[in-house]
Amino acid sequence: MELSHRFTVPVGVEETWAHFNDIASVAECFPGAQVNEADAESFAGSVKVKLGPIALQYNGSGTFVEKDAEAHRFVVDAKGKDKRGNGTAGARVTVSMSGSQTSTDVSVETDLAITGKPAQFGRGVMQDVSDKLLGQFVTCLEQRLTAPAEPDTDDQQELDAVAAGASAGVDEPSAVADDAPPPPAQPPPPPRPAPPKPTSPPPAPPAEALDLGSAVLPVLARSYWKQAVAAVVGLALVRRLLRR
Repeated sequence: MELSHRFTVPVGVEETWAHFNDIASVAECFPGAQVNEADAESFAGSVKVKLGPIALQYNGSGTFVEKDAEAHRFVVDAKGKDKRGNGTAGARVTVSMSGSQTSTDVSVETDLAITGKPAQFGRGVMQDVSDKLLGQFVTCLEQRLTAPAEPDTDDQQELDAVAAGASAGVDEPSAVADDAPPPPAQPPPPPRPAPPKPTSPPPAPPAEALDLGSAVLPVLARSYWKQAVAAVVGLALVRRLLRR
């Protein structure tokens, strides 16, 4: 099953490329996904999926099979298996970028292969559902890329120390006569205590499951409402005939 998506983000292509190479950060924008480990060539994690009363969790891994920084293009092979044996999922994803210093056009081509419960939906439904999920992903991605950078705590502390040292070295104007004895030397100020070492951030909370039910039902209602109405009318006629 082949799926195609395109979108634009309001930042330069180099910054977008760098962000997409941080798989752990990108995964935080996808509902239900969580990356447990990652390096420059591969990653591993899980995706939680809800399909009505059915809960699935795909554990798997992915590998960068191609990566071209100059062309801003990479290809990822990913595969996973439901931990309860209810199906498998595999995808070959090709991402390419083009743009300028102010915006980036992103193309995502996915060759998807799934088995189990989600496989009952056809390509049209899967395309519509993935379009909806992509909209949520792009909104999250834009917020991350355009958020103002927070000041570095270490740099700010260093600037404060320099300013304090400069103010301590400024001589106050003398109000006594020139022949007055010099004032006694002041002891140097005590050394500033070293700033506490930053503690490691708390572990990220578990990712919420991707609710395919809420995404699929509107698509099914829009795509197959005529068939549903016909079925209801048919059942009503049969019921009426049986009562006679």
